[in-house]
Amino acid sequence: MDLLEYQAKEIFAQVGIPILPSQPIHEPGGLKRLNIPYPIVLKSQVRTGGRGKAGGVRFVANTIDAIAAAHAIFHLPIAGEYPEVILAEARYNPQQEIFLAILLDYHLQRPVLLGASQGGMDVDSLLATMQKVVIEARFSPYLCRQLAVSMGLRGSLIESISQILEKMYSLFVSKDLDIIEINPLGINEAGEVMALDGKISVNDAALARHLDLLALTPPQLQSPWSIIDQTGQIAVISNGQGLMSTVWDALASKEAKLAAWLILEERLELEQLNEQIEAGLQQFQLLPNLKVVIVDIISYPDFGQKAIESISHYYRSYSPLSPSRGSGERTIRATRQERQTLEPRSFLNPTLPQIIFRVLADSKAIDLSQSLADVNFHWLESLEEVVSLQQSSPCQNTSLV
Repeated sequence: MDLLEYQAKEIFAQVGIPILPSQPIHEPGGLKRLNIPYPIVLKSQVRTGGRGKAGGVRFVANTIDAIAAAHAIFHLPIAGEYPEVILAEARYNPQQEIFLAILLDYHLQRPVLLGASQGGMDVDSLLATMQKVVIEARFSPYLCRQLAVSMGLRGSLIESISQILEKMYSLFVSKDLDIIEINPLGINEAGEVMALDGKISVNDAALARHLDLLALTPPQLQSPWSIIDQTGQIAVISNGQGLMSTVWDALASKEAKLAAWLILEERLELEQLNEQIEAGLQQFQLLPNLKVVIVDIISYPDFGQKAIESISHYYRSYSPLSPSRGSGERTIRATRQERQTLEPRSFLNPTLPQIIFRVLADSKAIDLSQSLADVNFHWLESLEEVVSLQQSSPCQNTSLV
C-alpha cells in the first residue's frame, strides 16, 4: 500500500525527520483558513509519479492565486488519478537536493540503502550519481555514514544525513515497509536538511500488524471488514482498532495464519448491527481455508449480548444441526469484484468456522444458554488462552460447548 506524501510526512515527523509546515486541503475553499504564511507551494496528492511535469505542483503568492491553482489541480488527472487532497506547504529554498531511500531488494533478500547527490525530478542525474550500501547482516549507523561518504558529502553533512538514514531505517523496520524514500531532501545554506517530498510503501502482508497504517487506506476503499490473506485460517471480530491491533499482534507473534478482520460499530441499532455482522461473516465464509473466528470485545454487557446474539443467529441459520435449515435457507452471493479477487471456485466455505469469544465485560450479565445453543464456540477470558486455543485446535469442527 502506497501512502500519499502528506501521510508519509506525518510519519516522518513521528521519528524527528524534519518537514516543513504544511496543511492538507480537501477543497479550494479550505485555503481561506490556511495557517501557513505565503508564499506557499500546492502539491497534488496522488500515488503516481510525474506530477511536477504534469502541472500538479504550483507555487502561489496569495489566497486568490492559491484558490485558482487549487481548482486547476483538483481537476487535473495524473496518470488517470484525480487528487482528493492537495498539500499546501511552506516554500523552501534549498542550495542542494539529494535523494535518499531504503528498500527491500527481493533479489538480494536484504534491505538496501540508496543515496544520490543529485535528487529531484531529473531522473538521469539521479541515476548517474546513485550509490548503494547493502545491509548484509545487522544494521549499523556506520553503514549510513558509509553511504553519505560515497555520495560525496563532507563535513557536518555526513552526520546530518546519517541521522536521517537511521530514522528512516527505524521506520522501515518498525512499520514493515517495502520502500521509504525522500526525494528531494533539501539542504540550505546553513547546512540544515529538510524532507521536501516523501514516499512510503507498506508491505500489504504486514498491514494486519499496523492498523494505524491500514486506516490511511483511501476512503473509497475503506470498509468495516477487510480480507488480508485469502489463504488464512483465522479471522477476528472486535469493536475497536486498538483492541483489534492487540489481538493481531498476539496472533502474529505466534505465526498464526491470519485471514481477515471485522470492526463493529457500537452506536448501531440492533438491526444495523445484525446487518454489519451478517455482511462481515458472509465475507469470512467466502474464504476457503477459514477455521476460527475470534470475537474479542470490550464493552458494556448490552453490546456484548447483542453482538453474541447476532453472531449466534447467523450460525444457527447456516448450521447443519439447525432445525430451521431447509428450502428457505439464505444463500451467499459474491459480488463481481469479489469473484475477481477470490480464487476460482472458492466463493463459499461450506464448513462454518468455530467461534472463540472473549468479551471483556460483566460475564454474569451475558446469558449464553440461549444465545449460543447449537453454536460451535469457546468462551475464554484471557488473550493468552485465545492464542493457545487457536494454536492447539484451529482445524477442529466439533462443538466444544
